Amino acid sequence: MKTAKKIFKRIGQGFGLVLLLVAGFCAYVAITPPRTYDPPVAPTIQVESTEARIQRGEVIAHLQCISCHADNNNRLTGKRLDELPAIFGKVYSRNITKDKEKGIGNWTDGQLIYFLRTGIRPNGTTAFMPQYNLMADEDMKSVVAWLRSDRFPVQASKTEAPPAEYSFVAKMLAWTILQPGDFPNHSIPMPDSTKPVAVGRYVATAVADCYGCHSADYLDLDKVHPERTKGYFAGGSKFTDEAGKTIFSANLTFDEQTGIGKKYTKEQFIRAVKTGVRPDGSVFRYPMVPRPSLSDREIAAIYDYLKTIPRLNNNIAQKQAEVQLAEK
Repeated sequence: MKTAKKIFKRIGQGFGLVLLLVAGFCAYVAITPPRTYDPPVAPTIQVESTEARIQRGEVIAHLQCISCHADNNNRLTGKRLDELPAIFGKVYSRNITKDKEKGIGNWTDGQLIYFLRTGIRPNGTTAFMPQYNLMADEDMKSVVAWLRSDRFPVQASKTEAPPAEYSFVAKMLAWTILQPGDFPNHSIPMPDSTKPVAVGRYVATAVADCYGCHSADYLDLDKVHPERTKGYFAGGSKFTDEAGKTIFSANLTFDEQTGIGKKYTKEQFIRAVKTGVRPDGSVFRYPMVPRPSLSDREIAAIYDYLKTIPRLNNNIAQKQAEVQLAEK
């Protein structure tokens, strides 16, 4: 009996110690800034700026940079990211113009590429944004060429958004789930342009980052092997629309009941992605916006790729109706 009591006492003491450690860690996270890392050693890369690269970089910027960083004057000085649920706090994007004080004008090409690949800035801080570790080297150089160009959105400006006010949840995520990516130790080629499915996969995962929003949870992605992501392209990630209401991303698999199997022909899919209008005349809801910078060929390739991935039954319309009822 005494032996049993000692065992239970030690178990209780161990459990109490674990609780104390967890509480201490939570307190530390709550009172400190988001996690930082040692300043990285960026690769020595100098990007040659050509008009072709600037134009390609502009296409990618319209997909990835402008919607999150552009102010009301369409200059990339940063803004509040209202589409993120309030549980993350007040999150603002940064100034990424060529200004040397407030923007990225003093960053080297290598530092820019390292940051875009991993999410780690030259000073060791991290960003609450996608990491483009799957993007081809040539497309990455095109993005850098555009950021260095004289295009209006990136012209130097000292305007900047307020500093982010991260919640405890956001800070905890930075210590646990939202880890920086690894810088690739190999070159990444462009996909074979003669293979539409390969092009579609590349655009949907590495350039337009479609899977990041249209899977089960944008905070839980397999950034190395996207197809292993939970609910891959079946939708369900939770966002906030312009009215502050909850909205779920759509199921883009070819499931005939809950996906796009019976809703879109290829031509209808192309028009919807480019214009933001569905075949039935309804309009996409924020944060989904039209993607006119994508070519018909690229969107058609995404459609071809989506036909090849597993069909998942996920009734987003029902989830949306349930949440709307709860929010009334």
